Amino acid sequence: MNIDILLGLQWGDEGKGKIVDALSPGYDIVARFQGGPNAGHSLEFNQVKHVLHLIPSGIFHPEKLNIIGNGVVIDPAVFKKEIEELGPPVNELTKRLVISTRANLILPTHRILDAAYECQKGMIKIGSTLKGIGPAYTDKTSRNGLRAGDIFRKDFRQLYDCHISRHLSILKNYELKYDLKEYEKGWFEGIEMLKNFRIVNTEYLVNELAVKGKKVLAEGAQGTMLDVDFGSYPFVTSSNTISAGACIGLGISPKMIGEIFGIFKAYCTRVGSGPFPTELNDETGTSLREIGHEFGATTGRPRRCGWLDLPALRYSIMINGITRLFMTKADVMSGFKTIKICTTYKVGGKECIELPFDNDSVIEPVYTELPGWKEDISGIREFDKLPESLKKFIAFIEKQTGVPITMVSVGADREETIFRN
Repeated sequence: MNIDILLGLQWGDEGKGKIVDALSPGYDIVARFQGGPNAGHSLEFNQVKHVLHLIPSGIFHPEKLNIIGNGVVIDPAVFKKEIEELGPPVNELTKRLVISTRANLILPTHRILDAAYECQKGMIKIGSTLKGIGPAYTDKTSRNGLRAGDIFRKDFRQLYDCHISRHLSILKNYELKYDLKEYEKGWFEGIEMLKNFRIVNTEYLVNELAVKGKKVLAEGAQGTMLDVDFGSYPFVTSSNTISAGACIGLGISPKMIGEIFGIFKAYCTRVGSGPFPTELNDETGTSLREIGHEFGATTGRPRRCGWLDLPALRYSIMINGITRLFMTKADVMSGFKTIKICTTYKVGGKECIELPFDNDSVIEPVYTELPGWKEDISGIREFDKLPESLKKFIAFIEKQTGVPITMVSVGADREETIFRN
């Protein structure tokens, strides 16, 4: 069981990029298994911040192999821009990054369709990043997708034109102004960039390396509460963000899975529409947003902020089979006199611990109050040196969830991380 999974347990933005980067030295391969450029995985080292959208977060470790799996959807234009902004020359990056032949491509018209569909929703919008993710996955499911392996076909341009024509016929039904040539800028240049990299049947590669004893870290995008099946549907993403999605998105058997790491913030955030029981529309929520720099890494949109939601966290732990918890943004909570944690819900006047199926349900969070801490914890590197109130906060969560918290992030930099046995 040489494959471990790391994923988010909330509504995304939990800090997966930083943690994958911090864990990478212990692995040989880092592999993305779902999502696309709607992801914004931030990591910081040497006082420089990097944001990755498609490329796995192990890319800054020269000796590690990074894989974009079959479950990912790729926008060639975004890929090209990201490669050019990484720093190392392309010929060096081609040694570190491999792409699945089966990964579907996001076409320029997918982005236009995304905008058209979101406009049609009127007042109640999903909160799409408008990166073409949903329409690309729709084409994949309806067996109409173009895949990375297709770019080497002699008739690739004809295939592309055929798909574009089909999309344009759909767009005739929408009152939306767009310039296809503007959307196509950089797309074909991105295709040429992709051709520099190894595009192979990565399901064979991952299994072969794992059998040989190489350690693989499967990197998830978004979060469990945005899973297309188990999230707050329809306010979700278009892929399976849970641990089972790693098997589908990389072509691996469940029996090869070892640890399943779940990342959560010490509080909650959400971007876009959808239920958020512990949301704070007050000074506390504003403080969390400002102190935590809670603005989307991909869209720049301000995130909704609220107290930690344990019913949702326990649900995510159950769905994923989490073996260890990693807590991020503990440093953001410094300075709050009192910290609240939602332990149960009240729905229709009755107390419950289950997440309601109906998004229209009026949920009243039931809180437990714990003392906060004032100390600046960003310089602490040993668990025992953390403030007593923070250690009690951690112990409370462990007791409520039944899962140990073995990592605490106290800042954005890769060094600002405390590992605990």
